[in-house]
Amino acid sequence: AKPAAGRARPGPEGAGRPRLVLVDLAGAPRIVGEYRIDGSLVDARQVGATARVVIRSTPRLTFPQPRKGTDAQRTAANRAVVDRAGIDAWLPRYELREGGRTTTGQVGCDRVSRPPRFSGASLVTVLSFDLGAGTLGTGDPVTVVADGDTVYGSGPRLYVVNDQRWRMRAGRAEPTGTEIYQFDTSAGTPRYVAAGSVPGQLINQYALSEWDGHLRVATTTGELGSGEGRSESGVYVLRADGPALTRVGQVTGLGRGERIHSVRFLGGTGYVVTFRQVDPLYTVDLRDPAAPRVTGELKITGYSSYLHPVGDGRLLGVGQEASAEGRVQGTQVSLFDVADPARPSRIARHHVAGGWSEVESDPHAFLYWAPERLVAVPVARPGVVVDQAGVASGRSRPGNGLLALRVTDTGLTVVGTVEHPTSPRDGGEWTPIRRSLVVDGVLWTVSDAGLKATALAGMTPLAWVPTN
Repeated sequence: AKPAAGRARPGPEGAGRPRLVLVDLAGAPRIVGEYRIDGSLVDARQVGATARVVIRSTPRLTFPQPRKGTDAQRTAANRAVVDRAGIDAWLPRYELREGGRTTTGQVGCDRVSRPPRFSGASLVTVLSFDLGAGTLGTGDPVTVVADGDTVYGSGPRLYVVNDQRWRMRAGRAEPTGTEIYQFDTSAGTPRYVAAGSVPGQLINQYALSEWDGHLRVATTTGELGSGEGRSESGVYVLRADGPALTRVGQVTGLGRGERIHSVRFLGGTGYVVTFRQVDPLYTVDLRDPAAPRVTGELKITGYSSYLHPVGDGRLLGVGQEASAEGRVQGTQVSLFDVADPARPSRIARHHVAGGWSEVESDPHAFLYWAPERLVAVPVARPGVVVDQAGVASGRSRPGNGLLALRVTDTGLTVVGTVEHPTSPRDGGEWTPIRRSLVVDGVLWTVSDAGLKATALAGMTPLAWVPTN
């Protein structure tokens, strides 16, 4: 039978609900506990032994779907469903299986806060789990009536960010901005503290950074590709003032007609890459929160989608090379000298024609092993030969592997490459390497086909462990 309109639907047995599993690895691995909650996983952060898990949930409502009627009548019917719904339809429910017992519950009303500005009918819940306790517990949930899609943690504080670019009103896009919610995580249970907003949209969690009690946020406003100057980027500085995150400083006008491709904040300096045809790398002085300013700018072809500090005033970028007209030409690893913020320069680069790296969309694919100054980047190469103008000029065998580079005092040197056997899951043609890590002097690479061990000394293959 269908659930009555406006009443909470019974929760499925784990279907479509995030599942957290605590596994004891002391000896033979065993599952200690399982936790499920309504909603979907946004992201998670760990500080010390405490894991903070952020969940986004929506009310469990069933709306009528009439085939006839006016817009006004359909809207009235939907409003009636909302009016009849009780609080149980909104509060997230959880289930804990631990010690042979199953415990169910829901977030209490005393754990729910409402920010001053409406940002959607969703609820964002922060769960806390002490991984050193040996049990999961109920997660000690804290909820805000808001939407959220990006998480940033500074240690004592956690930020959940809602990018509202998809909100529509009256059939057209309304002015967009980014809502920010701050939680105090310095003592046990998180506490919702303040909310604020900035114009535009951010690219990922690296566009947020807290330093000296201030939050720095880099965003792009306007429409890209709709005329020179319609889009631009900026860095905003906010500080908590009671329940509000108040803007105390800003610098705007970066990359007019372009959008942000990567951001990195290091102490009192921010690095922002924008791109449309050429790549300006901006250095931003943020030491005075009330008066941030651009101190340097470097224009080169291509762009960096991920920036990573490699010490000694050096910054590494992974992205795409491009022609002067902005046509991408393949994976590019750049080494920047940013020791002098007023004069950033690129001192080396490595280009894989026609290549693409998962690092460009997911920084988890990137590895920098500082003891060896080793950079590991997975690179996919299509079976097409691409000339310097970015035009296909022939065919070759497609390839997917890991590119290993070493950062030297003067540039980048190629250490070697790692490739995996083909996997039936990929049609027997190519197997992308997804992740890499170093354990006891051995470089381990992971793909759908299996795990490969490679000695750092000489990049000699040591072992192959297939997945099946």
